[in-house]
Amino acid sequence: MTRPDPTTLYAVVDATWPAAAKQTVGPWIIRDGQGGGSRVSAATAARPVTPDAIDMAAGAMRALGQTPLFMIRESDTALDQMLDDAGYVIKDPVTMYAAPVDVIATQRPPAVTTFQVWPPLAVQAEVWAQGGIGPGRISVMDRAPHPKTTLLGRLNDRPAGTVYVGIAQGCAMIHALEIAPGHRRQGLAQHLTRAAAFWGRDHGAEYLTLVTTTANAAANTLYASLGMMVVGHYHYRTLKE
Repeated sequence: MTRPDPTTLYAVVDATWPAAAKQTVGPWIIRDGQGGGSRVSAATAARPVTPDAIDMAAGAMRALGQTPLFMIRESDTALDQMLDDAGYVIKDPVTMYAAPVDVIATQRPPAVTTFQVWPPLAVQAEVWAQGGIGPGRISVMDRAPHPKTTLLGRLNDRPAGTVYVGIAQGCAMIHALEIAPGHRRQGLAQHLTRAAAFWGRDHGAEYLTLVTTTANAAANTLYASLGMMVVGHYHYRTLKE
């Protein structure tokens, strides 16, 4: 397959990190995130939107107990301006990455450094919790229908990191990579990323993909150093607090 484009990666994110439910409201797809984070709580436009439809989406999200949040993809230029005009501010610009799995799966992590685990262990939930990844996000992993796994990372014979990986459309997508405080900057994030590429290749994926906030300089530096290429961007808009 050719390198996935932004439209493909939007779909891969949606498939590997699924909302609890979706509904169509006018021109919108409204997601019920149930505490699973922005990716599963944001509304997206399924067809062209007019300014008077913004309140429709906001009302549907509030009915779910969610703060109005819109995902703005690269094709949503007009919508982005409408939301700006309506007082919605940019939140969490995101960069999307992709690389052939063979580019990343070149060197296996040292022995006893990474382990495939499903379902995730309590100790992984503890590591995730230290990074603000709580039960709502772990529930997203549970309900994902596609091939999936988690990887537990260890340093100095202690649990030190974890990541979730799911596959859709030939892409292994990394989510929720977290290294515990006290174990950072020791190479474990790189080991987990390479382990994810090996797992993906073993399960039929051709590309390793991921998304990370553009402000996360350490993550962006790591992925670029591994040979991952920027595929595209998106951001969210929400009402200013």
